Amino acid sequence: MNKQKTIFVGLSGGVDSSVAAALLKAEGYTVVGVFIRTWQPDFIECSFREDRLDAMRVAAHLGIPFLECDAEEVYKRAVAEYMIEEYRAGRTPNPDVMCNREIKFGVFWEFAKSHGADAIATGHYAETENGLLKKAADPAKDQAYFLYRLTQEDLVHVFFPLGRLHKTEVRALAKKLGLPTSLKKDSQGICMLGDLDLKQFLAHYIPEVRGDVLNESGEVVGYHMGAIFLTVGERHGFTIEKKTPNDERYYIVAKDIEKNTVTVRAHSSSGTPTASASTEFRIDRVTWVSKIPEKEKKYTAQVRYHGEELSCHVKNIDADSATIIFDAPILAARGQSIVLFEKNNCLGGGIIH
Repeated sequence: MNKQKTIFVGLSGGVDSSVAAALLKAEGYTVVGVFIRTWQPDFIECSFREDRLDAMRVAAHLGIPFLECDAEEVYKRAVAEYMIEEYRAGRTPNPDVMCNREIKFGVFWEFAKSHGADAIATGHYAETENGLLKKAADPAKDQAYFLYRLTQEDLVHVFFPLGRLHKTEVRALAKKLGLPTSLKKDSQGICMLGDLDLKQFLAHYIPEVRGDVLNESGEVVGYHMGAIFLTVGERHGFTIEKKTPNDERYYIVAKDIEKNTVTVRAHSSSGTPTASASTEFRIDRVTWVSKIPEKEKKYTAQVRYHGEELSCHVKNIDADSATIIFDAPILAARGQSIVLFEKNNCLGGGIIH
Protein backbone atom coordinates (compact mmCIF):
# COMPACT_ATOMS: atom_id res chain seq x y z
CA MET A 1 0.00 0.00 0.00
CA ASN A 2 2.89 2.36 0.73
CA LYS A 3 3.96 2.21 -2.92
CA GLN A 4 0.65 3.83 -3.86
CA LYS A 5 1.42 6.92 -1.76
CA THR A 6 3.67 9.80 -2.76
CA ILE A 7 5.30 11.74 0.06
CA PHE A 8 7.14 15.01 -0.48
CA VAL A 9 9.93 15.39 2.10
CA GLY A 10 11.24 18.82 3.03
CA LEU A 11 14.99 18.40 2.48
CA SER A 12 16.75 21.21 4.32
CA GLY A 13 20.26 19.99 3.57
CA GLY A 14 20.66 18.70 7.11
CA VAL A 15 21.03 15.21 8.51
CA ASP A 16 17.56 14.93 10.07
CA SER A 17 15.53 15.53 6.91
CA SER A 18 17.97 13.33 4.95
CA VAL A 19 17.34 10.35 7.24
CA ALA A 20 13.58 11.06 7.19
CA ALA A 21 13.59 10.73 3.39
CA ALA A 22 15.71 7.57 3.51
CA LEU A 23 13.39 5.91 6.04
CA LEU A 24 10.26 6.65 4.01
CA LYS A 25 11.84 5.32 0.85
CA ALA A 26 12.85 2.14 2.69
CA GLU A 27 9.22 1.71 3.77
CA GLY A 28 8.15 1.63 0.13
CA TYR A 29 6.73 5.11 -0.37
CA THR A 30 7.32 7.11 -3.53
CA VAL A 31 9.48 9.89 -2.12
CA VAL A 32 10.20 13.30 -3.64
CA GLY A 33 12.78 15.61 -2.05
CA VAL A 34 11.88 19.30 -1.87
CA PHE A 35 14.12 22.18 -0.88
CA ILE A 36 12.08 25.03 0.61
CA ARG A 37 13.69 28.32 -0.32
CA THR A 38 13.02 31.18 2.09
CA TRP A 39 13.99 34.83 2.36
CA GLN A 40 17.42 35.96 3.57
CA PRO A 41 18.39 39.59 4.29
CA ASP A 42 21.20 41.20 2.31
CA PHE A 43 23.43 41.67 5.34
CA ILE A 44 24.00 37.96 6.07
CA GLU A 45 26.13 35.54 4.13
CA CYS A 46 23.95 33.56 1.77
CA SER A 47 23.66 30.00 3.02
CA PHE A 48 20.72 28.60 1.06
CA ARG A 49 22.82 27.71 -1.99
CA GLU A 50 25.05 25.40 0.04
CA ASP A 51 22.05 23.89 1.83
CA ARG A 52 20.24 23.37 -1.46
CA LEU A 53 23.31 21.67 -2.93
CA ASP A 54 23.45 19.33 0.07
CA ALA A 55 19.73 18.58 -0.37
CA MET A 56 20.32 17.81 -4.05
CA ARG A 57 23.19 15.48 -3.14
CA VAL A 58 20.94 13.60 -0.73
CA ALA A 59 18.20 13.26 -3.35
CA ALA A 60 20.73 11.97 -5.89
CA HIS A 61 22.17 9.53 -3.35
CA LEU A 62 18.70 8.16 -2.58
CA GLY A 63 17.67 8.14 -6.25
CA ILE A 64 14.59 10.32 -5.70
CA PRO A 65 13.29 13.33 -7.68
CA PHE A 66 14.25 16.79 -6.45
CA LEU A 67 12.12 19.95 -6.57
CA GLU A 68 12.35 23.46 -5.14
CA CYS A 69 9.50 25.27 -3.37
CA ASP A 70 9.65 29.08 -3.35
CA ALA A 71 8.42 30.36 0.02
CA GLU A 72 10.46 33.56 0.02
CA GLU A 73 7.61 36.09 -0.03
CA VAL A 74 5.50 34.35 2.63
CA TYR A 75 8.51 33.79 4.89
CA LYS A 76 9.52 37.47 4.73
CA ARG A 77 6.00 38.62 5.59
CA ALA A 78 4.70 35.95 7.96
CA VAL A 79 7.90 35.07 9.83
CA ALA A 80 10.62 37.73 9.56
CA GLU A 81 8.45 40.86 9.51
CA TYR A 82 6.10 39.41 12.11
CA MET A 83 9.05 38.75 14.42
CA ILE A 84 10.48 42.25 13.97
CA GLU A 85 7.13 43.95 14.67
CA GLU A 86 6.51 41.81 17.74
CA TYR A 87 9.85 42.85 19.23
CA ARG A 88 9.17 46.49 18.36
CA ALA A 89 5.94 46.19 20.35
CA GLY A 90 7.85 44.85 23.36
CA ARG A 91 6.71 41.26 22.99
CA THR A 92 8.76 38.04 22.69
CA PRO A 93 7.61 36.03 19.66
CA ASN A 94 8.69 32.53 18.66
CA PRO A 95 9.69 32.54 14.98
CA ASP A 96 10.03 28.73 14.88
CA VAL A 97 6.35 28.32 15.72
CA MET A 98 5.29 30.70 12.95
CA CYS A 99 7.77 29.19 10.48
CA ASN A 100 6.31 25.74 11.01
CA ARG A 101 2.72 26.94 10.70
CA GLU A 102 3.14 29.26 7.71
CA ILE A 103 5.98 27.66 5.75
CA LYS A 104 6.60 23.97 6.45
CA PHE A 105 2.96 23.03 6.95
CA GLY A 106 1.44 25.87 4.95
CA VAL A 107 3.27 26.86 1.77
CA PHE A 108 5.07 23.52 1.50
CA TRP A 109 1.88 21.48 1.78
CA GLU A 110 0.09 23.59 -0.84
CA PHE A 111 3.09 23.17 -3.14
CA ALA A 112 3.22 19.42 -2.54
CA LYS A 113 -0.51 18.99 -3.04
CA SER A 114 -0.43 20.90 -6.32
CA HIS A 115 2.36 18.60 -7.55
CA GLY A 116 0.53 15.37 -6.79
CA ALA A 117 1.64 14.54 -3.24
CA ASP A 118 -0.52 12.54 -0.86
CA ALA A 119 1.39 13.73 2.20
CA ILE A 120 4.43 15.65 3.37
CA ALA A 121 7.18 14.77 5.83
CA THR A 122 9.87 16.67 7.72
CA GLY A 123 12.79 15.89 9.98
CA HIS A 124 11.04 17.14 13.12
CA TYR A 125 11.33 15.12 16.31
CA ALA A 126 7.68 14.43 17.15
CA GLU A 127 5.09 11.72 16.56
CA THR A 128 1.57 11.49 15.23
CA GLU A 129 -0.72 8.67 16.28
CA ASN A 130 -4.49 8.31 15.80
CA GLY A 131 -4.97 12.03 15.34
CA LEU A 132 -2.69 12.97 18.24
CA LEU A 133 0.50 15.02 18.22
CA LYS A 134 2.91 13.35 20.62
CA LYS A 135 6.32 14.06 22.06
CA ALA A 136 9.33 12.41 20.47
CA ALA A 137 11.19 9.50 22.04
CA ASP A 138 14.29 11.69 22.46
CA PRO A 139 13.47 14.31 25.14
CA ALA A 140 16.58 16.30 24.28
CA LYS A 141 15.38 16.80 20.69
CA ASP A 142 11.58 16.77 21.10
CA GLN A 143 9.97 19.57 19.04
CA ALA A 144 6.27 19.16 19.85
CA TYR A 145 6.35 22.63 21.46
CA PHE A 146 7.10 24.19 18.06
CA LEU A 147 4.32 22.22 16.37
CA TYR A 148 1.34 23.08 18.58
CA ARG A 149 -0.37 25.11 15.84
CA LEU A 150 -0.97 22.02 13.70
CA THR A 151 -4.58 20.89 13.39
CA GLN A 152 -6.39 17.64 12.68
CA GLU A 153 -6.52 18.69 9.02
CA ASP A 154 -2.71 18.92 9.03
CA LEU A 155 -2.03 15.68 10.86
CA VAL A 156 -3.83 13.49 8.31
CA HIS A 157 -1.18 14.33 5.70
CA VAL A 158 1.94 14.83 7.86
CA PHE A 159 4.69 12.29 8.62
CA PHE A 160 7.44 12.60 11.25
CA PRO A 161 9.70 9.58 10.57
CA LEU A 162 12.18 10.49 13.32
CA GLY A 163 9.69 10.56 16.18
CA ARG A 164 10.73 7.22 17.65
CA LEU A 165 14.46 7.70 17.21
CA HIS A 166 17.14 9.34 19.31
CA LYS A 167 19.56 11.75 17.69
CA THR A 168 22.43 9.30 18.12
CA GLU A 169 20.43 6.71 16.16
CA VAL A 170 19.74 9.21 13.40
CA ARG A 171 23.45 10.02 13.09
CA ALA A 172 24.29 6.32 13.03
CA LEU A 173 21.70 5.65 10.31
CA ALA A 174 23.01 8.53 8.21
CA LYS A 175 26.53 7.12 8.42
CA LYS A 176 25.37 3.57 7.70
CA LEU A 177 23.43 4.73 4.63
CA GLY A 178 26.35 6.85 3.40
CA LEU A 179 24.27 10.02 3.30
CA PRO A 180 26.29 13.10 2.24
CA THR A 181 24.99 15.00 5.30
CA SER A 182 25.95 12.38 7.90
CA LEU A 183 28.66 14.56 9.45
CA LYS A 184 27.02 17.93 8.91
CA LYS A 185 26.50 19.94 12.11
CA ASP A 186 22.98 20.87 13.20
CA SER A 187 21.97 24.41 12.28
CA GLN A 188 21.38 26.95 15.04
CA GLY A 189 19.68 30.32 15.16
CA ILE A 190 16.45 31.57 13.61
CA CYS A 191 14.26 29.01 11.84
CA MET A 192 15.41 28.57 8.22
CA LEU A 193 17.67 31.63 8.35
CA GLY A 194 20.76 29.67 9.35
CA ASP A 195 23.32 30.31 12.07
CA LEU A 196 22.32 33.89 12.81
CA ASP A 197 22.16 35.48 16.26
CA LEU A 198 18.70 36.87 16.93
CA LYS A 199 19.87 40.14 18.48
CA GLN A 200 22.30 40.77 15.62
CA PHE A 201 19.43 40.23 13.18
CA LEU A 202 17.05 42.55 15.03
CA ALA A 203 19.70 45.28 15.39
CA HIS A 204 19.51 45.85 11.62
CA TYR A 205 15.85 46.87 11.96
CA ILE A 206 15.57 48.22 15.51
CA PRO A 207 18.19 50.73 16.75
CA GLU A 208 20.13 49.89 19.90
CA VAL A 209 19.56 52.30 22.80
CA ARG A 210 21.57 52.00 25.99
CA GLY A 211 19.45 51.61 29.12
CA ASP A 212 19.75 50.84 32.82
CA VAL A 213 19.71 47.46 34.50
CA LEU A 214 18.01 47.74 37.90
CA ASN A 215 17.89 45.46 40.90
CA GLU A 216 14.60 44.79 42.66
CA SER A 217 15.17 47.82 44.91
CA GLY A 218 15.34 50.10 41.86
CA GLU A 219 19.08 50.72 42.05
CA VAL A 220 21.09 50.90 38.82
CA VAL A 221 23.48 47.94 38.77
CA GLY A 222 24.41 47.74 35.09
CA TYR A 223 23.41 48.50 31.51
CA HIS A 224 21.99 46.93 28.36
CA MET A 225 21.60 48.00 24.71
CA GLY A 226 17.83 47.89 24.42
CA ALA A 227 15.03 46.46 26.55
CA ILE A 228 13.22 45.59 23.31
CA PHE A 229 15.82 42.89 22.58
CA LEU A 230 15.50 41.23 25.99
CA THR A 231 12.87 39.01 27.56
CA VAL A 232 11.75 38.00 31.02
CA GLY A 233 13.71 35.02 32.30
CA GLU A 234 16.74 35.72 30.10
CA ARG A 235 20.22 35.37 31.59
CA HIS A 236 22.18 37.10 28.82
CA GLY A 237 22.21 40.38 26.89
CA PHE A 238 23.05 42.76 29.76
CA THR A 239 26.10 43.74 31.82
CA ILE A 240 26.18 43.87 35.63
CA GLU A 241 28.72 46.43 36.89
CA LYS A 242 27.92 46.40 40.63
CA LYS A 243 28.70 42.89 41.77
CA THR A 244 30.99 40.93 44.03
CA PRO A 245 32.95 37.72 43.32
CA ASN A 246 30.33 35.81 45.33
CA ASP A 247 27.34 37.01 43.29
CA GLU A 248 25.42 34.36 41.38
CA ARG A 249 24.24 34.91 37.83
CA TYR A 250 21.41 37.36 37.31
CA TYR A 251 18.28 36.91 35.23
CA ILE A 252 15.62 39.34 34.04
CA VAL A 253 12.40 39.48 36.07
CA ALA A 254 10.77 42.56 34.47
CA LYS A 255 11.27 45.09 31.70
CA ASP A 256 9.87 48.54 30.93
CA ILE A 257 9.90 49.37 27.23
CA GLU A 258 8.94 53.04 27.69
CA LYS A 259 11.72 53.68 30.21
CA ASN A 260 14.09 51.25 28.46
CA THR A 261 14.98 49.48 31.71
CA VAL A 262 15.16 45.85 32.80
CA THR A 263 15.02 44.55 36.36
CA VAL A 264 17.16 41.59 37.40
CA ARG A 265 17.65 39.36 40.43
CA ALA A 266 20.33 36.89 41.45
CA HIS A 267 19.71 33.17 41.21
CA SER A 268 20.43 32.88 44.94
CA SER A 269 17.09 34.54 45.66
CA SER A 270 15.09 32.48 43.16
CA GLY A 271 13.35 30.51 45.90
CA THR A 272 10.81 33.29 46.46
CA PRO A 273 8.43 34.59 43.77
CA THR A 274 9.33 37.89 42.13
CA ALA A 275 6.91 40.80 42.01
CA SER A 276 6.46 40.27 38.26
CA ALA A 277 5.73 36.53 38.54
CA SER A 278 2.13 35.43 38.07
CA THR A 279 -0.02 32.32 38.19
CA GLU A 280 -2.60 33.51 35.65
CA PHE A 281 -2.01 34.12 31.93
CA ARG A 282 -4.42 34.79 29.10
CA ILE A 283 -3.49 33.28 25.75
CA ASP A 284 -4.89 34.38 22.38
CA ARG A 285 -4.79 32.87 18.88
CA VAL A 286 -5.30 29.44 20.44
CA THR A 287 -5.02 26.21 18.47
CA TRP A 288 -6.17 22.90 19.92
CA VAL A 289 -4.55 20.00 18.08
CA SER A 290 -6.89 17.14 18.94
CA LYS A 291 -9.36 18.25 21.61
CA ILE A 292 -10.29 21.26 23.71
CA PRO A 293 -8.89 20.95 27.25
CA GLU A 294 -11.32 20.37 30.08
CA LYS A 295 -11.75 23.16 32.59
CA GLU A 296 -10.13 22.61 35.99
CA LYS A 297 -8.44 19.37 34.86
CA LYS A 298 -4.72 19.17 35.62
CA TYR A 299 -2.31 19.47 32.70
CA THR A 300 1.31 20.48 32.25
CA ALA A 301 2.53 23.40 30.17
CA GLN A 302 5.73 24.72 28.66
CA VAL A 303 6.31 28.45 28.29
CA ARG A 304 9.47 28.10 26.21
CA TYR A 305 11.18 25.40 24.16
CA HIS A 306 12.77 22.82 26.49
CA GLY A 307 11.32 24.76 29.40
CA GLU A 308 10.23 22.97 32.55
CA GLU A 309 6.83 21.29 32.37
CA LEU A 310 4.70 23.15 34.88
CA SER A 311 1.46 21.97 36.49
CA CYS A 312 -1.59 24.01 35.51
CA HIS A 313 -5.27 24.00 34.62
CA VAL A 314 -7.48 25.95 32.20
CA LYS A 315 -10.05 28.35 33.65
CA ASN A 316 -11.75 30.04 30.71
CA ILE A 317 -11.90 28.84 27.10
CA ASP A 318 -13.57 30.41 24.09
CA ALA A 319 -13.11 30.27 20.32
CA ASP A 320 -9.84 32.21 20.23
CA SER A 321 -8.53 32.52 23.79
CA ALA A 322 -8.10 30.78 27.13
CA THR A 323 -6.88 31.51 30.65
CA ILE A 324 -4.14 29.27 32.03
CA ILE A 325 -3.70 29.01 35.81
CA PHE A 326 -0.37 27.66 37.05
CA ASP A 327 0.02 25.99 40.44
CA ALA A 328 2.87 28.34 41.34
CA PRO A 329 3.91 31.82 40.11
CA ILE A 330 6.07 31.82 36.98
CA LEU A 331 7.87 34.35 34.80
CA ALA A 332 6.65 34.63 31.22
CA ALA A 333 6.63 37.38 28.60
CA ARG A 334 3.93 38.73 26.32
CA GLY A 335 4.24 37.09 22.91
CA GLN A 336 5.61 33.78 24.16
CA SER A 337 3.63 30.60 23.51
CA ILE A 338 2.12 28.53 26.30
CA VAL A 339 1.73 24.93 25.11
CA LEU A 340 -0.36 22.39 27.03
CA PHE A 341 0.39 18.69 27.38
CA GLU A 342 -1.52 15.72 28.72
CA LYS A 343 1.25 13.26 29.48
CA ASN A 344 3.01 12.86 26.08
CA ASN A 345 0.16 14.33 24.04
CA CYS A 346 0.43 17.93 22.84
CA LEU A 347 -3.03 19.48 23.23
CA GLY A 348 -2.18 22.85 21.68
CA GLY A 349 -1.80 26.34 23.08
CA GLY A 350 -1.69 30.02 22.31
CA ILE A 351 0.24 33.28 22.60
CA ILE A 352 0.44 35.19 25.87
CA HIS A 353 -1.68 38.33 25.63
